[in-house]
Amino acid sequence: YPHLKGNFGTAWQNQQKEFDGVPGAFLFTTNCLMPPKASYADRVFTTAMVGYPELSHIPEVNGKKDFRPVIQKALELGGFNETQKLTGINGGHELMTGFGRNTVLGVADKVIEAVKSGAIKHFFLVGGCDGAKPGRNYYTDFVKQTPKDTVVLTLACGKYRFNDLDLGTIGGLPRIMDMGQCNDAYSAIQVALALANAFDCGVNELPLTLVISWYEQKAVCILLTLLALGIKNIYLGPTLPAFISPNVLNILVEQFSIKPISTPEADLKAMLG
Repeated sequence: YPHLKGNFGTAWQNQQKEFDGVPGAFLFTTNCLMPPKASYADRVFTTAMVGYPELSHIPEVNGKKDFRPVIQKALELGGFNETQKLTGINGGHELMTGFGRNTVLGVADKVIEAVKSGAIKHFFLVGGCDGAKPGRNYYTDFVKQTPKDTVVLTLACGKYRFNDLDLGTIGGLPRIMDMGQCNDAYSAIQVALALANAFDCGVNELPLTLVISWYEQKAVCILLTLLALGIKNIYLGPTLPAFISPNVLNILVEQFSIKPISTPEADLKAMLG
């Protein structure tokens, strides 16, 4: 993608701080949009299902969208005069992204061979929502402690807890594969289904563990989708939703084997046997 210059920013809760003072235009095509501060509200645009009072919205007219206001604002602001060096929360300054389902399945033969040869022993899908409340460092510590013969698939804001870590590669494949944002959960599901088909087994029989962080309704919808597909043994955190009644929790545990996260050490031991 020649037009993709890089990743800017981290999780949604840092948006107001990270956008402030940036001499550029921002276009929201999907969530999550934080209420913009007055200092940069004039350069925030929305489109599709995203909208916010007093922000400029780019509508679709006869199947087309006119993005000239966004381009004009970007040209007017001019960008930074000097190169800016940004880091992730762990101090890393390089990210590799773009591992949507088509990309991952495009190297499915390498992945399958790595599993069959024993080079890859296990997959972890670590992702979901992020938030400012303490307790989410679990996901950083978890990924840091994953064995070198495992691969971490990730998506959504939770990935910013660790996506700037350098975990190396396995057979030429990076050990962290960034599959996108929360709405790209579909890609992760398709990859899991394709791997299950390749190994002639069910998703629950794959060497795959889902370690999910949740925050709000959208994450609950994604969880319900996973449950509807019959996926079990999901580790959920950083805390269980307060609105889950004891009866519902019992059903989730008994029928789907959902588990609350504990410590990275204990959970990894349980996952890997």
